[in-house]
Amino acid sequence: LFDFKIILGKNGVPVAENFRLEQSTIADTIQAGQVRVRTLYLSVDPYMRCRMNEDTGSDYLLPWQLSEVADGGGIGVVEESKHDNLAKGDFVTSFNWPWQTVAILDGSLLQKLVPQLVNGRLSYFLGAAGITGLTALLGIKEKGHVAAGANQTMVVSGAAGACGSLAGQIGRLEGCSRVVGIAGTDEKCSILVQEMGFDAAINYKKGDVAEQLRELCPGGVDVYFDNVGGDISDTVISQMNQDSHIILCGQISQYNKDVPYPPPLPPDIEKIQKERNITRERFLVLNYMDKQEASILQLCQWIQEGKLKV
Repeated sequence: LFDFKIILGKNGVPVAENFRLEQSTIADTIQAGQVRVRTLYLSVDPYMRCRMNEDTGSDYLLPWQLSEVADGGGIGVVEESKHDNLAKGDFVTSFNWPWQTVAILDGSLLQKLVPQLVNGRLSYFLGAAGITGLTALLGIKEKGHVAAGANQTMVVSGAAGACGSLAGQIGRLEGCSRVVGIAGTDEKCSILVQEMGFDAAINYKKGDVAEQLRELCPGGVDVYFDNVGGDISDTVISQMNQDSHIILCGQISQYNKDVPYPPPLPPDIEKIQKERNITRERFLVLNYMDKQEASILQLCQWIQEGKLKV
């Protein structure tokens, strides 16, 4: 059994020395209600940076403990079961999956997966058909106020990432007439336009982002799916329309800094936000779990139909 342990959490950029890999043994027998699983996939996500701080800044996120096994979204296969609803060979997932090759887990905390829903691509249950896809879909539905035929322009930052790439496609499927992505390389921008169906993409490391936005969004921005915060978001917000909407998904440019979540806007940008009545409400996908099942089925249907590319 290999497990992955965290040994430091503080402001600053995480480095390899903050982690260690250990080899250890696991119990030979499992108790009633437990299963032994072999790990197949782990999801490594930006929010995990917050778990490296003693105070994560979120009620729903517990900090990783020093010298304890790290955990997060994971998928595995059951090797032995003493739980009534799980059998050997079942594929299962959890949001608190330990970063170890083999684990003994409480079967009642695991969700059984149906591989056929994602054409056998199990890892999709951690991405497009998992919490990532849910965040993109529910963020747009709950906070984006997208309406078919309303001629809305959506801008997505962090657009080539797991969530951003889905958000742009879902924005189009939900009715946006124009979708523009912001990413960090020409290759990412090319993939967004040629494969993911974005109308245009901006490489923020090249040229004047504000100028490019004005050219690509001549009617202004109606919906902004914000994954990054910081200077990029300030630039986008300054070009947003009256009564427009920010979907506050993430602020990854700020996660290595000691700031509250969501980080406050600079005074001049906050003034624009208030004067134009731009909504910027904290969005937490876990608050919408009553809509999880129907939303996952919608995402799986789009994947099967080829309307959502991963």
